[in-house]
Amino acid sequence: MDNASGDDTPVGTGPVAGTPVDGTLGLDTKTTLLSGRDLWSTEHCEDAGIPSLVLCDGPHGVRRQLSEADHLGIHRSEPATCFPPAVALASSWDPELLRRLGEALGREARSQGVDVLLGPGVNIKRSPLCGRNFEYFSEDPYLSGVLGAAHVNGVQSQGVGSSVKHFAANNQETDRMRVSADVDERTLREIYFPAFERIVTEARPATVMCSYNKVNGVYASENRRLLTQVLREEWGFDGLVVSDWGAVSDRVAALAAGLDLEMPGNGGGTDAEIAAAVREGRLEEAVVDTALERLRALARRVRAEADAVTVDHEEQHMLAREIAADSLVLLKNQDGALPLAAAGGVALIGEFARTLRYQGGGSSHVNATRVDSVLDELRAQLPDVEIEFAQGYDITGEADTRLLREEAVALAERSGTAVLVIGLREADESEGFDREHLELPADQVELVRAVAAAARRTVVVLLNGGVVSLEGWHDDVDAVVEAWLPGQAGGGAVADVLTGRVNPSGHLAETIPFRLQDTPSYLNFPGEQGHVRYGEGVMVGYRYYETADVPVRYPFGHGLSYTAFEQSDFRVSATGADSATASVTVTNTGDRFGKHVVQVYVTSPKRPVTSPARELRGFAKVALAPGESTVVEIALDRRAFAFWDITRDDWTVAGGRYDVQLGENASDIVASAPLDLAGDQLAKPLTLDSTVEEWFGHPASGPALMEAMAAGMTEEQAAAAAENQDAMRMVASMPMRQFLGFLPVPIPDEFLEQLMEMSRAPLATAVGS
Repeated sequence: MDNASGDDTPVGTGPVAGTPVDGTLGLDTKTTLLSGRDLWSTEHCEDAGIPSLVLCDGPHGVRRQLSEADHLGIHRSEPATCFPPAVALASSWDPELLRRLGEALGREARSQGVDVLLGPGVNIKRSPLCGRNFEYFSEDPYLSGVLGAAHVNGVQSQGVGSSVKHFAANNQETDRMRVSADVDERTLREIYFPAFERIVTEARPATVMCSYNKVNGVYASENRRLLTQVLREEWGFDGLVVSDWGAVSDRVAALAAGLDLEMPGNGGGTDAEIAAAVREGRLEEAVVDTALERLRALARRVRAEADAVTVDHEEQHMLAREIAADSLVLLKNQDGALPLAAAGGVALIGEFARTLRYQGGGSSHVNATRVDSVLDELRAQLPDVEIEFAQGYDITGEADTRLLREEAVALAERSGTAVLVIGLREADESEGFDREHLELPADQVELVRAVAAAARRTVVVLLNGGVVSLEGWHDDVDAVVEAWLPGQAGGGAVADVLTGRVNPSGHLAETIPFRLQDTPSYLNFPGEQGHVRYGEGVMVGYRYYETADVPVRYPFGHGLSYTAFEQSDFRVSATGADSATASVTVTNTGDRFGKHVVQVYVTSPKRPVTSPARELRGFAKVALAPGESTVVEIALDRRAFAFWDITRDDWTVAGGRYDVQLGENASDIVASAPLDLAGDQLAKPLTLDSTVEEWFGHPASGPALMEAMAAGMTEEQAAAAAENQDAMRMVASMPMRQFLGFLPVPIPDEFLEQLMEMSRAPLATAVGS
């Protein structure tokens, strides 16, 4: 314990006072260092090796705010490159591209004196209504984890720390500050934990940020099981856990649970609570010391201002354009409507074509260094084509909608191709609230219908952070490009794809359903009375659609190209008892350069749990010139075949025949190969609370029990038992201790003990092998 006098020196903007000569810190100094100095920086004590660190938002751009910025941190910030948000990045399916993005973000963070960039966000897109889905990668944890790890590796290669967020089960904005996400253990392990786990184990992020919400009734900030047992003890996380801004309800409980740094600063109120808890014996001072050492370790690891760099913003902008172009998804291209022909006029319609919607709203809003428009960029790329513009719709609510629509239709009638740029306004989706539907604004839907009826060819470009419904107009148009929110260079990226300068290679990282009512979380999202029940379990996104055979407009993994690819010679070879390698030859059979995404899914044999029809277990993106071929190999480790067994509290591989599948997307499987795995020894140790079915089904103890029972029966009793199989099915779920009372001949307790001991011994062969 610290000495009784402690350290009550007020905290100002200078170094924390009160450090004893011998270098040890007083208790009040220690507690002061564990919360922010202000909105974006930490306290400091240089003598203790703890400088002030700057943390700022930055999943897709550095949002560095100066001291005079607003307290909520939503508005003014220094100019920075606004890269495409995660919703677009995930559609690239390209870890190397994400690594390059991370490097660019890291460079810009260093140039602005930022030590920790708050991102990436890797929460699962449980519902397409989540208002913050534009900041998250995918509905699939494997894809999210691989891309997230690449993002973190890129940022941290520049000496800037990442803060992976929001841990855990933060999948909605409705009541986000207090709602309890009620999720069963298997679903947490298979859906909501894996992206975090992969990033922690493969990329070693500097920090992990806890979420606002509760998880099964306990605030994430105070959840020892999450922050210590799972994150640190199981996954080996050795960095610092930081709160989301304002996420701490009980600072003492949070510190005890494993949350090291509270952000932002709060004037020292919670610091005093920690000090009081230590002095009163309610909290060990060693807990404070451990958190302090983690902060010191973070400071040693990241000090951006110590080695500033110069950033070429033009170079950053061109990278943002490249990334955006590779992330666009060509959903539909009927009769070669795209790329645009060099001849014939183009009617470019839609306010977003000149006023680009390029990022989401809320805390990640970046003050872009510049913003390109589709109108300017398309005219620059097609100088010999007459490109006329019509506003088409209004995003302010002040113009005459009917008149705008009539002007657009008149333009479309006299042009060769009509290109509509439509989407959601920033007011329609943002951090802080969830959407209530998937519909586009009604005036835009009416505009598309009217233009499609008048034009010879109609192309629709979508700008949106969350999935939108394509119904009511999709079948009337010739081509659809999902551009998501493409960042500040999105205008050029859209033009690149429309003209064919860049071959589209994006694939959907989330399903586009026909109806909101078809989505797996429809009946449970966003919950009620402070709870949201994750009743769909592991059946999230395509896992549900494929398993329940629910049709969708476009499946997970879908994406078209201007060239063609052939996949051949698909093979799967075992590389161990529970691992394998899949290989396939990919050939560009078209007439232009392009990129193709190889997608490998796994279908499991019968298991003791309900399993999805298939799950993504590997992918790779390859770039090929016309006529070029390459062999792609994808490693499938143990986790590719495992499920979380709640009875063993561990990952388990069931024995049997797996199908390893090659998919164009999650719905269109083009090749498959069988793989037989011996699996783990799944037989559980028996107790008197085990069911009759479990006793008789045990490979070792079951036959011994049946033999003993048969030996004690008369011929008449044995014959009756053999004939009465229905009665055995009736008692299959009965605990053995209750079943024993129904037996005509008692079984000695000693023999039952021997059988239970036998069940604990390793099996000679695995079940299902």
